[in-house]
Amino acid sequence: MEKVVKVKFEGNLKETILKALELFGGIQSFVKKGDVVLIKPNFNTADPFPASTDPEFLKNVVEIVYSAQPKLVMIGESSTMSLNTKKVMEKLGIFKLLDLDPPPRIYVFEEWEWVKKEIPNGKYLKSVSVTEILDRADKIILLPCLKTHKYAQYTGALKLAVGFMKPTERIKLHLFNLQEKIAELNTIYKPDLILMDARKCFISGGPASGKEEEPNLILASKSRIEIDIEGVKIIQSFPKNSLSKISPENLIQIKRARELGIE
Repeated sequence: MEKVVKVKFEGNLKETILKALELFGGIQSFVKKGDVVLIKPNFNTADPFPASTDPEFLKNVVEIVYSAQPKLVMIGESSTMSLNTKKVMEKLGIFKLLDLDPPPRIYVFEEWEWVKKEIPNGKYLKSVSVTEILDRADKIILLPCLKTHKYAQYTGALKLAVGFMKPTERIKLHLFNLQEKIAELNTIYKPDLILMDARKCFISGGPASGKEEEPNLILASKSRIEIDIEGVKIIQSFPKNSLSKISPENLIQIKRARELGIE
């Protein structure tokens, strides 16, 4: 079985997501009846897709996950610390998803407790406070966008974990060795599925704005590393991208994640 599935988007978003999942045996391969499922989108800011998760993409994923009869689908996020997460979600229209039947439960992480976690193999990040919601989930699904990042070079599945982290701790995170810390942060949890919306991407700039291209792809994987490697390759396929001089496997966050045995 392929480590990363890539499906061309040709107009029907839900069908494209389902087609990607089919190659892994469908959503039932990841979600079982009675599971509590946490979906982690990218709502760092309220800037439009691909800066943030497309609300329509999120809606389709919620509906697909509910088809596997979980007990509950949760959506949770914490935006960049200079912004109010609830207002970001409101601007993006995320609370309209509460009209679905059945509806997801939406969590603004700042409204809940933060739990201190030690990072045993951390060289640059020894401990971190993460949302208590992370421990409530039986299954975790990540919905990264595909984009370059002005500080971390690239932001995909590995970088998405920063949204689980207490906002005040993110200041120090960004001061030095950001990419190594991103990798070490990922040792505290393991997602069950990653669905990357690569219909559009930033090939330079980012994460809130940048030079935009349209790969028109939906990617699915069980591996954060493998989907990020594929994401970097997609960005590198466009001229004038900001990652052209580096091998995907040598991107610091990917290299450090592999050293740590992250999948």
